[in-house]
Amino acid sequence: MRDVVYSLSVSLDGFMESADGDISWSLPDAELHEFHNEQARGVDTSLYGRRLYQDMAGYWPSVVDDPTASSQEADFARIWLATPKVVFSRTLEKVEHNSTLVRDDLAGEVARLKALPGGDMDLGGAGIAASFLREDLIDEFRLFVHPVILGGGTPYFPTLPAPLSLQLADTRVFGSGVVFLRYRRSARD
Repeated sequence: MRDVVYSLSVSLDGFMESADGDISWSLPDAELHEFHNEQARGVDTSLYGRRLYQDMAGYWPSVVDDPTASSQEADFARIWLATPKVVFSRTLEKVEHNSTLVRDDLAGEVARLKALPGGDMDLGGAGIAASFLREDLIDEFRLFVHPVILGGGTPYFPTLPAPLSLQLADTRVFGSGVVFLRYRRSARD
């Protein structure tokens, strides 16, 4: 069965964007971008909420032909465009760029997707991840912990009613000081 993997950059104090929505502190250097690209190549489907989908769709399609883009950025843009995407939104009218729109039944759609043949699905966006966590739909967490303290903002993890047990599966330290942490869900009750 395919896994749902929640993967985002996070500050040392647990925020994925600052209080004013800034994410510039998380821009990857070449080494980290190459690692992100390798991670993206291993994904079969991307799962997005409205906001992150709109941000990604508003940026990456133009990067493919941008002569000022780095080789890592152009590579990621090609990967992003080729990867099938499922966008969960009740407000969007349409989606593009190899995307499918799902308006309701989050748990049912994820169960359907997990039952299909293929590789893992990555989940992006704190808002949609909170919904996935409430429905117990995330199998793996990949955090890119940046050496910055934001002091507030959008948390990587929402408030949960009970602890969630995890097992460390992998770590890596990058030259920039970013630490990659990969955790798998412990056996579910």
